[in-house]
Amino acid sequence: MDLGLTGKVVLVTGGSGGIGAELARTFAAEGAKVAVTYRTNREAAEEVARECGPGQGLAVHYDLTDLASVDAAVERVEEHWGPVDVLVANAISPGALRKPGKLFEELPTEDCVSFINVNIAPVLHTVAKVLPGMRAKKWGRIAFISSRAATAGKPGREAYGAVKSALHGFATSLAWDVGRDGVLVNTVLPGLTVTPRVAEAVPEAVLERERAITPSGRLSCPGDVAQLAVFLCSAANGNTNGQFAEVSGGR
Repeated sequence: MDLGLTGKVVLVTGGSGGIGAELARTFAAEGAKVAVTYRTNREAAEEVARECGPGQGLAVHYDLTDLASVDAAVERVEEHWGPVDVLVANAISPGALRKPGKLFEELPTEDCVSFINVNIAPVLHTVAKVLPGMRAKKWGRIAFISSRAATAGKPGREAYGAVKSALHGFATSLAWDVGRDGVLVNTVLPGLTVTPRVAEAVPEAVLERERAITPSGRLSCPGDVAQLAVFLCSAANGNTNGQFAEVSGGR
């Protein structure tokens, strides 16, 4: 199947590792030009950009805590390759996770509010920056990498769940505004995904327990998430808009 991504300009936020890095590599394998953003790990982002292939990868600084950084990142991509055709919003700024044994009300409200603000407002701002170019071309794709925590919940992740749910709510409404301009907006909800960081941090016994209660009999890998996101952001997706799709093995 021709996904129609050859030569398309793709911006993947949070692309220096894990799911983001696999997204970048998968888009590049389809012939796209991929901007890989990073907040602190420039070396990792530059390595992913190199893996995309000669002339196909670009490492760009992008910090959700700094709107000027968001503006600069989009402008850097546009100066290098032209308007962004595809935005995959994957980056998230850490924080506001409740520690085991603590109650939600013991988490300072200001920590939750700060976490929610820094992980929603800059994403909306990024979308606003890339949309003019998409509307002008009458073609564009936007995907938000959310989490199954938005629909099924996860212990200690109340603020995280709020952010990820907000992304889908934003997508469903944005779809009405941009759909007639040829821009499709969707949300991908990964379940527990075995990234290198997860494999290192989560005990194998826990992963095996999760596999045992997953209908497919295995946990997702970054490639599973990337393949779905790339399809939704391709020309092969003709009219899927304002939807969310889980990648969780049937959980």
